[in-house]
Amino acid sequence: MILAGDIGGTKTVLALYRKNSQGKMQCKFEQTFVSNDYPQFEDILSIFIKPDTVIDAACFGIAGPIVNQRCQTTNLPWTIDAQELAEKFNTSKVKLLNDLEAMAVGMLHGSAADLVELNPNAQTKNGNIAVLAAGTGLGEAILFWDGKQHHPIATEGGHTDFAPQTVQQDQFLNYLRKQFNGHVSWERVLSGVGFSYLYDFLLESGFGPACPAVPSVNEVSPSAGDRNAIISSLGVNNKDPVCVEVVRLFVEFYAAEAGNLALQCLATGGVFIGGGIGPKIRPALESESFLRAFTAKGRFVPLLNGISIKLSLNPNAPLIGAANYFF
Repeated sequence: MILAGDIGGTKTVLALYRKNSQGKMQCKFEQTFVSNDYPQFEDILSIFIKPDTVIDAACFGIAGPIVNQRCQTTNLPWTIDAQELAEKFNTSKVKLLNDLEAMAVGMLHGSAADLVELNPNAQTKNGNIAVLAAGTGLGEAILFWDGKQHHPIATEGGHTDFAPQTVQQDQFLNYLRKQFNGHVSWERVLSGVGFSYLYDFLLESGFGPACPAVPSVNEVSPSAGDRNAIISSLGVNNKDPVCVEVVRLFVEFYAAEAGNLALQCLATGGVFIGGGIGPKIRPALESESFLRAFTAKGRFVPLLNGISIKLSLNPNAPLIGAANYFF
């Protein structure tokens, strides 16, 4: 039995896989946990794995940096150690991956129907692939092409410096600097909470009046709903001018950073966009403004104009990647 996990700041998904008669990985059982409900990862494992279950291999995609096969999760108080897990499961096949590494591998093994092409000018080529995913945070990874196959490479690119490109974006950066003591990373912008930061900035800058349907910062509560989701939904559906501007800016930022990563790893093989936010704002990502912001790199417009940009619609890509890592 293969144990696969997708460990994030919001939720943790565990699944048991076996190879079927065609040699494909088949999910036998899957369970989702609210991450913050558990003090340690071990608490979830003790619930999920039954006493008579034999684990032959285990691989986990984790939202956090992996150093010497040990991870202190970024948005959770968990420490996960591969050696300790290997002893627990009595197998040498235990691997910790950055969550974007797992997602990247999963996109290679997933169905083509789960990928939506965002660039009508895309040219199919071999080469490195850039992978980024906005959700609770911003993850970035690279699929390195060795001439025969791809290999996942983890990064912490989501924590690099946010770079504005217009006067309005300059003002937004200054707004965020006051909240984060100077340093503003891309993750502050390209994540769920980025919608709220953009919305509050636009209100403060006088772009427009507050929308009655959006809870104020002081009113945020479970009964009020997810403020970030409300803002993005109103924007995508053209229900409020401030929210529309929020989504427009978010999409510009997403495209710009996707273009940055594509240049940094020379992603001639394309770009994959994963995470929970992308499918929810799909109409905005399919707009011309997204592609325009992606290619707006001066002398490298011709190169970027032909790069494939695929949006992943499969939320289980990290699980699929973890399940297929050893096989």
